[in-house]
Amino acid sequence: MAAQTFPAPDPALDLALRALADGNRRAILGVIRSSPQPVGEIADELGLSQQTTSHHLGVLRRAGLAASSRDGTRHLFVVDTDGLAAVRSYLDDFWPATLADLKAAVESRQQAPRG
Repeated sequence: MAAQTFPAPDPALDLALRALADGNRRAILGVIRSSPQPVGEIADELGLSQQTTSHHLGVLRRAGLAASSRDGTRHLFVVDTDGLAAVRSYLDDFWPATLADLKAAVESRQQAPRG
């Protein structure tokens, strides 16, 4: 059996996965995924304080999962799809091996003699 090689650690991916581990942050991403939203509206929609929402948005920004812009005096936040692409790429690497294993299992069952 060949030795398995593992990719080098990716600090940006680690930050993104840690950020996604929190349910409030995932909920925030759900709110800002279709259009830029100010902190107050995000907080109101999720029933969070503005301070808590700002904290979570900061974590999402540092992780590359949210971006901000200014509209006059308001800060607007939106999903940063580049950060999500890195997470998706990481997760997509699991599917080929899993699908190949599933295919082999199905094929072996089909070829097994029936008793």
